[in-house]
Amino acid sequence: MDFKQSKEILSKLDTACLSDANKNLRVLDSGIRPIQSGLKLIGIAHTVSCYNDFLTVIKALKDAQPGEVLVIDGQGGSRALVGELFTMEALRKGLAGIIIDGACRDTWRIRTLQLPVYARSISPLSGTTSRVFDTQIPITCGGVTVNPGDIVFGDEDGILVASLEELSEALPIAQEIQSKEEVIYKRMDKGESLLDMLNFDEHYTKVCGGQKTSLKFIL
Repeated sequence: MDFKQSKEILSKLDTACLSDANKNLRVLDSGIRPIQSGLKLIGIAHTVSCYNDFLTVIKALKDAQPGEVLVIDGQGGSRALVGELFTMEALRKGLAGIIIDGACRDTWRIRTLQLPVYARSISPLSGTTSRVFDTQIPITCGGVTVNPGDIVFGDEDGILVASLEELSEALPIAQEIQSKEEVIYKRMDKGESLLDMLNFDEHYTKVCGGQKTSLKFIL
């Protein structure tokens, strides 16, 4: 499965289903939150490492290709590394989004743009432009390793990172999970109890008795 096929499938899924399909996928720290709501992020990681200086972010913005996501390790800095103009340029170039383990600003304007932006914090104080750092290297973002070329998938629940191989294995399982959840949702919408579709009593009894068991849906 190539990235184009994976992207098409991911566009119909959510991060919760994919995480359920493989709980070992890398999940960014929950402190990194979307600036906008209702947007889904799917792209290929273009990594950046810098500290309170956004010169290297400009370098990455210049080099990044359509469909890539700028994934920025701000190294704990407090100064904004991205604002409205960088977001507009990323949108113009056809990038898939921006993730900042650090600060951004101009959020009121970013919220009007159809490019998903995630950040750990917000600050009006911009970084400097006098130091050169690295791009396209393995970085730590949100507490997990992100490699250039990794697939990044985000929605309002958070952000997952996976290799194409990991994604290819997890996607069919995630599709099945989401399909089951849709059936359950429709049945509950008609008044059916969630507990009637779970093996809860059996599972609970076995857990209490120290037996091996798993909670599952009965459809």
